[in-house]
Parts: sequence; structure tokens; C-alpha cells
Amino acid sequence: MKKRIVALISVLVITGIILAFLSCLVMPKYMSGIIEGSLTEEYYDDKAPHEVIFIGDCELYENVSTVELYREYGISSYIRGNSQQLIWQSYYLLEDVLRYEKPKVVVFNVLALKYNEPKSETYNRMTLDGMKWSMTKVNAIKASMTEDENFVEYVFPFLRFHSRWQELKASDWNYLMGKEPVSINGYYLRADVRPETGFPEPKSLTDPAFGSNAMMYLDKMADLCRENGIELILVKAPITYPYWYPEWDQQVSDYAQEKGLTYINYINEMDAMGLDMTTDTYDGGEHLNVYGAEKFADHIGAYLTENYDLTDYRNVPGVAAIWAEKESLYDSILQQQLSEIAQYGELMSFGKNAIEE
Repeated sequence: MKKRIVALISVLVITGIILAFLSCLVMPKYMSGIIEGSLTEEYYDDKAPHEVIFIGDCELYENVSTVELYREYGISSYIRGNSQQLIWQSYYLLEDVLRYEKPKVVVFNVLALKYNEPKSETYNRMTLDGMKWSMTKVNAIKASMTEDENFVEYVFPFLRFHSRWQELKASDWNYLMGKEPVSINGYYLRADVRPETGFPEPKSLTDPAFGSNAMMYLDKMADLCRENGIELILVKAPITYPYWYPEWDQQVSDYAQEKGLTYINYINEMDAMGLDMTTDTYDGGEHLNVYGAEKFADHIGAYLTENYDLTDYRNVPGVAAIWAEKESLYDSILQQQLSEIAQYGELMSFGKNAIEE
């Protein structure tokens, strides 16, 4: 009887190992085209402490230069963000942060409040697959799944991505055991320039009120920060499209006043920070390029330094050494992109491919 139990356990363990290996092999690697699927997992490899955590969607991870924050103010920060990151995902990523460290300040971008229900498996996976397993990840998956998704496919991604078996590329094998970073502390650097030329007129709101589910998670985020002695700042990034309605802005302002939080709408600060949307955006005004992201970092960095007791890590040798490597990577990526732009007129390493690429 005992031998049968041991044999059964052995079969289950071996089967689990095989499924785990196959899952790693067939999962999208996100090393070209859409790179956002790599952002979540990169946090765990970072060795520096982070006194400021930015959390939210592309309005943060594409718009705030973490290296500029360090260079100008000595702020050690990390952006835990991903494409169309929903507020419950941001909440659980913040909960995940607290498993490893306790920042002094959390900056949350409020655009995600417009979404009240799960939206897309594609975006869910880009945010959630890279999380380390814990009850936090389990709860994040349960909160995020659409009706067509299955929890077990998150546990064993091979069950979801097995169709890629016949489409495997050399990169799937090259990045099986490890990947090069695609961000600098969560910041996605773009050096190309495509000016803003105008946006469609905004549609009228049928119901301006944020959904109850979204507001519940904003409450949970505020409570989590308060319980851990963390200052929570609500921000709207200096991006005018997608349109940020005055009714939404007023709701966030009223909420912040009620909860004793700081809310800053940086659309109103675009002139003060010197943003020029003919030169400071890479995609026609929906996201900032590196020149705009550095201006935003300079502006918000000044506010953070003036209002919070943050360490100047430029004066802490061990941390400064870590950041020196990040600065070197930042400069290397920037120079590589500038060289591609000069040679080809565009970036060859980036694009919007299908998620499976």
C-alpha cells in the first residue's frame, strides 16, 4: 500500500514538473513587440529598496522616468504597472509589494477607475502571469477572470498556450531559463517622436459615476496604505486622451478630500512641467516619450521631495552602486534607440504585435 502511495505521489510530482516546464516553454516571452507582459515579473529581481511605488496602467509605466527621479532627487522608485491594468489588479500588486518591502509613498493613477468589470484575458495575463504565487495572486486572478477563463489555466499555462507548440521560435528556447530586462524599474523607455495632431471629440457620458466595484478597490487601497503607514497619492497623468471627464475629476477630488488624501490632476500641470506634445510623445499624444517622461519625473519628483521625508539614495553607497547599473542600462537603451532612429527612421525593436509573439 505504501509503495502504491509513493508511486502515485511520484507520478503526480513528475507530471507537475513536466507541465511546469512545458508551460514555461510555450508561454509568450514578451521580449519583442508587446513587451508589457514582462513588466510584472521584473520587480522580483530588483535589489534596491523602493521608498516610492507607482502603481497603475500605461499612464505611469510609459510616462515617468524612474532613472530621472533618481538622478535629480535620489528617489529610489519602482513602477508596478501594466497595459490596461485594472484597479483590483493594482490593489493586489500593491498587496504583493508589501510582502517584500514597505514604501513610504504609493502613487496611484486614477484612469483605471473608469473600468468596473474584468475586460480581457489578454490584458489579464500580461499583468498576472508574472506574479509570484501566493494567496495575493490567487485573489488577483479570481477578481480578474472573465467568464470564459479558467483558473487552472493560470496554474498550468500550458493548458492555455499549448497551441503555440507548433509555432515555437528560437526566442522561446533562448528565454526559457531567463530574460533580459525590458524596463528600468518598471519604466518603458521610448525615444522616438510622433507629435500629437488631435483627438476625436469626447462622447457624452451616459452615467458619470464610477462603478461600485472600482470604488470598493480604491477604498481597499486607501485602507491598506493607512494600515501600513503609507502615504497614498492619487494622480491623473498629464495625458489628455483617453479623455478625462470633468465629472470623473470631481469625483476623485471629492473622494480625496473625504479620505484626507492628496489628488493631483497633472493635465493641469502640463505647461508648468514644460511638456510640448509636438516633441514629448512617441505615439501622437497617448503616451510620453523619454523626453516627456523625464519632464514629468522632474515635476513630480520635486513635489515628492518637498512634501515627504524621502532618502537621497545618491548618498547611500550600496544603493547608489545598484542605481549606477540602472543608469548605465537606461543610457544604453536610449543610445540603441537613437541609433536605430538615425539609421532606419524608426525603431526596429518595437511594435504592436499579437500577444502570442
